[in-house]
Amino acid sequence: MNSLSLAVRDSSTMLRRNLLHARRYPSMTLNLLLTPVMLLLLFAYVFGGVMSQGIGDGGTDRSAYLAYLVPGIALLTVGGTTIGSAVSVAIDMNEGIIARFRTMAIHRGSVLIGHVVGSVLQCVASVVLVGAVAVAIGFRSTGATPVEWLLALGLVALVSLALTWIAVGMGLSSPNAEAASNNALPLMVLPLISSAFVPVHAMPGWFQPIAEYQPFTPAIETLRGLLLGTEIGDKGWAAVAWCLGLAALGYLWSTSLFNRDQK
Repeated sequence: MNSLSLAVRDSSTMLRRNLLHARRYPSMTLNLLLTPVMLLLLFAYVFGGVMSQGIGDGGTDRSAYLAYLVPGIALLTVGGTTIGSAVSVAIDMNEGIIARFRTMAIHRGSVLIGHVVGSVLQCVASVVLVGAVAVAIGFRSTGATPVEWLLALGLVALVSLALTWIAVGMGLSSPNAEAASNNALPLMVLPLISSAFVPVHAMPGWFQPIAEYQPFTPAIETLRGLLLGTEIGDKGWAAVAWCLGLAALGYLWSTSLFNRDQK
């Protein structure tokens, strides 16, 4: 068996292992998933009437704000779900299972690949579930073509991949699961200070650069443009550049930590 076949086989095994863990211990995924669902319902039903004043033509139609809100909540869901990856990696590193894997004839990188692919699948599934809740309370995509839907799904997967590699690095650099959870909190906080809930131009002047020049805002605006037909401009390229850069950084960081740690 050549090295590529070995890597694919072992990565598939590690992916299956991580998916089985997620199925047997669903509480963490459910906890992370409940936060964006609660925020969706809170902003749609409690703040929606007020927040819609600053969206579109300034009318009081709640549906306009719901349409604006859903793309941001979708990527907030991705950020929250990847926190589970950091915790899962930290648990593996501290329970001795990695030391056992190192003694076995398996592809070295398959452990991390299994975590990453499993996390991306969970992120996409979580976004689909949140999207189903959004549709149930009235969200409708305005004229998105099948190609735009595929691009939107691809963007969600790309953001998930980038953030998962960062989360894996956070998990590897943390001494325990609790520290990993705390270290990965920026992945949940950054969407809150992006354009997920209000347009950047509606924020205080000193705060606008913080919201504008971070990875979530261009990704949210691109997803919003694909689903709602709003102007994307150069946000699409910025979103892809952020994702590729973060994925490369997270990959190099994670593999360096994993190869250095001989515990």
